[in-house]
Amino acid sequence: MKSEIYNELTSNMKELEEKLVNFVREETAKRGFKKVILGLSGGIDSALVAFIAAKAMGPENVYTVMMPYKTSSKESVEHAELVVKASGINSKKVEITPMVDGYFGMEGEASGLRRGNYMSRTRMCVLFDNSAKENAIVMGTSNKTELLLGYGTQFGDMASGINPIGELLKVQVWELSRYMGVPREVIDKKPSADLWEGQTDEAELGFSYEMADEILYHLIYKNNTKEEIKAKGYDEKIVDTIFSRIARNQYKREMPTIAKIR
Repeated sequence: MKSEIYNELTSNMKELEEKLVNFVREETAKRGFKKVILGLSGGIDSALVAFIAAKAMGPENVYTVMMPYKTSSKESVEHAELVVKASGINSKKVEITPMVDGYFGMEGEASGLRRGNYMSRTRMCVLFDNSAKENAIVMGTSNKTELLLGYGTQFGDMASGINPIGELLKVQVWELSRYMGVPREVIDKKPSADLWEGQTDEAELGFSYEMADEILYHLIYKNNTKEEIKAKGYDEKIVDTIFSRIARNQYKREMPTIAKIR
């Protein structure tokens, strides 16, 4: 990413941390909760949310659930445990393999996309059930880059009661994680939904998060058009893909449309 863009996006992490900590504290109280809960995947987004929540609510009021599937990497659970140890929050592990395999054992063969979406929604079912058990509001862990590109499952990992990082581009997630002391092992690894062995976000997207964020910066912060961004020398195919994904996945970012009858 070009240094001037990176510097603008990451210029004041102290102020950003304070805003997000206050957001969690105020929005949780506004909804009548004293505790929060989130799914802890071992990835950077959920790790950062866990650190923000611990600072906002106190680690004793933060509950996390690790929900591995049989194909999940061992590293994911290990990294989630590093986050728990570093932040002092509560955690439990719920294996989703019997739930997922039980369904597809009846349903039969399914594409990787269907299986991945089902895993994501199964995890959210587990999380919301535990939220009722602990009387804790569910925290979202999707960042702005993912939300704009539609890189998430509707009513799966995109579901939540509050989301403190939904306005952060991925590079801001990385920088704030460094600032707040998220374990380096989590920060430095390649982002992955961990749906199958060797899977990475950027390989699926077809471009790096840094490139996506740079293009999104020109769109969001500078209000540039698609053609203006292309004129700056960016790969036309990548620009077209990003704009297409934003338009195609708009429905994921909205509440269900209700028919108006009066």
